[in-house]
Parts: sequence; structure tokens; C-alpha cells
Amino acid sequence: MSAQWSRTSWAHARRQAQGAFGDGCLANSPQPGTGPAARSHLPTASPEDHAVVLRSDDVPLAVVIVSFNVRRHLAVCLSSLLESLSRARLDARVIVVDNASHDGSAEMVRTRFSPVDLIEAGENVGFARANNLALRALGFGEAHRAPEQLPEAVWLLNPDTEVEGEAPAVLLRRLREVPRVGAVSPRLRYGDGRFQHAGFAFPGLAQVVLDLFPLHPRLVESRLNGRYPRAWYERGHPFRVDMVLGAALMVRREAIQQVGLLDEGYFMYVEELDWCRRLKQAGWEIEVVPSACVVHHGGQSTAQYREEMARALWESRLRYYRKFSPRPYAALVRLLVRLGLAYRRWRGP
Repeated sequence: MSAQWSRTSWAHARRQAQGAFGDGCLANSPQPGTGPAARSHLPTASPEDHAVVLRSDDVPLAVVIVSFNVRRHLAVCLSSLLESLSRARLDARVIVVDNASHDGSAEMVRTRFSPVDLIEAGENVGFARANNLALRALGFGEAHRAPEQLPEAVWLLNPDTEVEGEAPAVLLRRLREVPRVGAVSPRLRYGDGRFQHAGFAFPGLAQVVLDLFPLHPRLVESRLNGRYPRAWYERGHPFRVDMVLGAALMVRREAIQQVGLLDEGYFMYVEELDWCRRLKQAGWEIEVVPSACVVHHGGQSTAQYREEMARALWESRLRYYRKFSPRPYAALVRLLVRLGLAYRRWRGP
């Protein structure tokens, strides 16, 4: 499997994006040479994933978007991201990793979004491995790479998101202001405006039980289920959490260098939980920054394969408990999962 890269001209992408999505999203994007924006270089093609290299020492931020058959959402995501970067005059490299979509996503990126680097994975390699393709291309995971040759931070952004305001600039500013913070997430909301949790406590037995045996709805939104109070989001001040969703997770360069890349043993789900757990173990703090906001529609790729993704979810969760918990604890979780799934089958849809 090889990663293939492509690039088109800024002007052509600008015209195509405006024609497809209206003038609003990219109307204020600068022309080449007139101001900071997402950059694109012509990378070196190679049959080896790790041999594909991008220069990244000239940008403070890299944005990585892993996409699978969500062409329409990806277009909106990229438009909103480029508009946000332009508004904040934030220089960034934007990378889309396409997991062998068959809906024209890769061609759309090539022809409409020239500032964006495209990696075509050739097959669906999953979320963790796809992100790592981009991270390795940026130079992460190489022991000899000096920090100044890497971007200050990497923002993992889902393709079913819409960036509001100057969210990436706000998140990057928080990392610069507080050196002990290794990762941040914006406030999230659904497309219809409803509140969405961005930060969570690390899961325990209570969360497993509540997930498998739904009790009172109020418990689902409680601290018992790993949720933080909505009032904390509404105050607008950054607050510490155990972990954040991978939908819009920004991680500091030094933190990635210390804990390593995403664990590719997870095909889908729980990758960000694993990463956040390792960050916390290494002494980094993780925060939600409510002054930055991103719309997260949620589950647009996984909804295409509900049964397979439900199985992948629990396989990943069990792997997480085996990795980070004592053997008896992990065995108890496995027993609860078996009982819970049997209960669901007995209860029916």
C-alpha cells in the first residue's frame, strides 16, 4: 500500500470552492504572497508511507483530517477551516488523508482545495493509522527530527465538523500561554445547535454499566458517567478534563514527541482516549477551551456501517481496558460487556 500525494493551484481551488459552496467561506482568503494561509508543497512520492516527507518547520500548526466517504461534509469542513485560518491570519498546513473513499472525495480535494495536501491511503486503514500517515509525513516519530523542524501543534479534525470563528487560533494560543497543557479541545455542538460534550473523565465500571444497561436518563449526563457539568462550558473559561473527543483534538508538539503517535492497534474508536491516557501518564494536562467552538455533526463515516462499527467500538474498548487496567479488572469489564450485549439482544431494538 502506498500513499499518493497531489497538489493543484491556489487560484483554481479558490474558484472551484466558491463556485460550489458560495463566496462566503473563502471570500476573504488571501492570494498567494498576500498573507498567511494554509500552505501546500509538492511532497516526495514513495512506495513507503514513512518515506513521504513534508516540510513543516515553516508553519506553527498542522491540521489533519481523516476522511471516508463523506465528500459533502469534507467540503464544508475544509471551507470553514480555510476561512478560519484566513480570518486569524494563522499559517497552517492542512492534510487530508483519504481512506479509499469511493464518493469522489479525493478528486474533490485535488480540484477544489489547492492549499490542502492529500494523502490517498489506497485502502481503509482506520482512524489511528491514517492520522499517523500524516504525522509521520510531518516528521513526528523520527528520533533525529529537531523540535524546530516540526509544527508547534497538530490539530486532528473530523471531516464532519465546521470550524467557527477563529477556533484553531484560540486553541493554539492556549497551548502557547500554558506550557503544562499538552492537548486542548474546543467546545462542541451538534449541527442543530444542541450541546455536545467535548471532555470526559476516564471511563470506569460505572460508564460501562450505564452504556450497556441504560438506567435513568439523568445518570447518562452525570459525573458518574464521566460527564463534566454544562455550567463549566457556559462559563467560557478553560477547564481541565481527563480526555477530550478526537473530533477536534489539538496536541502540542512536545507532547507528541514524548508519548509517541496514535496506537494503530485500534482500527476505529478509543484512539483519542488511549492518547489522552498516555499524555496524562506523562504529566501533561488536558483542557477544554470553551471560547473556541466547532460544530460536530458526529458519526457521518461510521453511520455507513453501523453493525461493524458497533463491534469495533467494543473491541476497542476492551483493548483499552486490557492495556491500562489490571487483568482482573479487564476480565470484569469483558464479563459486563458479554452480559450487556446479551441483554440488548434479549430486549430487542
